Amino acid sequence: MFALTLAEALTLDERDDLAAFRQAFVIDDPELIYLDGNSLGRLPRATAALLSDMVTRQWGQRLIRSWNEGWFTLSQRIGGKLARLVGAQPDEVILADSTSVNLYKLTAAALQARPGRRKIVSDDLNFPSDLYIFQGALNHTGWLQIVPSPDGIHGPPTAALADALNENAALLSLSHTAFKSGYTYDMAAITEIAHAAGALTLWDLSHSVGAVPIDLNGSGVDLAVGCTYKYLNGGPGAPAFLYVRRDLQEQLRQPISGWFGQRNQFALGLHYEAGAGITRFLTGTPPLLSLAAVEPGVDLLVDAGISRLRAKSIQQTEYLIALWQAWLQPLGFSLNSPRDAAQRGSHVSLGHPEAARIDRALIEQMNVLPDFRRPDNLRLGIASLYTSFQDIYTAMTRLHHVVAEQLYEQYSPEMPDVT
Repeated sequence: MFALTLAEALTLDERDDLAAFRQAFVIDDPELIYLDGNSLGRLPRATAALLSDMVTRQWGQRLIRSWNEGWFTLSQRIGGKLARLVGAQPDEVILADSTSVNLYKLTAAALQARPGRRKIVSDDLNFPSDLYIFQGALNHTGWLQIVPSPDGIHGPPTAALADALNENAALLSLSHTAFKSGYTYDMAAITEIAHAAGALTLWDLSHSVGAVPIDLNGSGVDLAVGCTYKYLNGGPGAPAFLYVRRDLQEQLRQPISGWFGQRNQFALGLHYEAGAGITRFLTGTPPLLSLAAVEPGVDLLVDAGISRLRAKSIQQTEYLIALWQAWLQPLGFSLNSPRDAAQRGSHVSLGHPEAARIDRALIEQMNVLPDFRRPDNLRLGIASLYTSFQDIYTAMTRLHHVVAEQLYEQYSPEMPDVT
């Protein structure tokens, strides 16, 4: 379906109705091919201007008055916009804390809401820190059952998940899109299985929000969390978000009862009373500068439309896989992502025994930034708001050169702390 030439890549870019969004981002080095948007998104130009205003005017001039001029409700306002990207109502999503803290809050709330059930079910494709959070929330009073993937790429069969969801299961929690392989679950089908067993569902949307269509309401999802610094382009360490279905908000009690979740927080009473609706899942004072930086990226995604982004993402990952098949499979690369686009997010993992050294050669010599995940995954993240077809073509050309000429052999397999 693809000619696999530079001319075709340029033609595909000319036909791309989302191409103009690339200009909305800071691209300091046009020769750098950035394929790590699934770890840290690029900087939107509007974010730099916004943060300048936040510092010089809102903080520098308005001082504490800014709390009454938009700061105080910023978590809810941005959450309401983000809700459009995850198929939720505006009062069901709020920005707060980190993904891990939000995961802990909702996990503990779910366990308390299912007394007598002490098991959490997950899989071995889940992000490891999610599993750490579950272990901490259980605190030796329950247990975590990890259902294995049959091949390290695809999620466990639905029958295996159903078997794990017995009368002891309080919660099923999975990553919607797996961080290594990009495998993407059928959220509605899996949620239905969990509900049939009497368990709640908690989805981690970190690798799907902003890249894959999500319908939390339509899928009947109970709870969800996600980060904002990947496809949402919120910046390094940006605050995360959480989702609680409206009918559950008054039923659940979150365990970290801070003053921003207090019903009448400025009365400064000594007894905690949970706030109304989604605000009860707030905890402490939000980091306003980081919080504000999330909004421009969300605005860009809302403007682009998730359906258009998904269509482009599928075309681009299919294009990348076609290049792999023609150029890299003969050199020993395996496809470590689902071949079926319906089961694949917006990154493609390629496996190679020398993936670590290849990654270093790409970064240090070829001006290509992907990332590496053990044991052998070279992850190529496509953020369709700003990744071009020419980017993909050029990156794959350079990758082929690194392996065909064995340039990676001059590098140690030792990786830096962050990959």
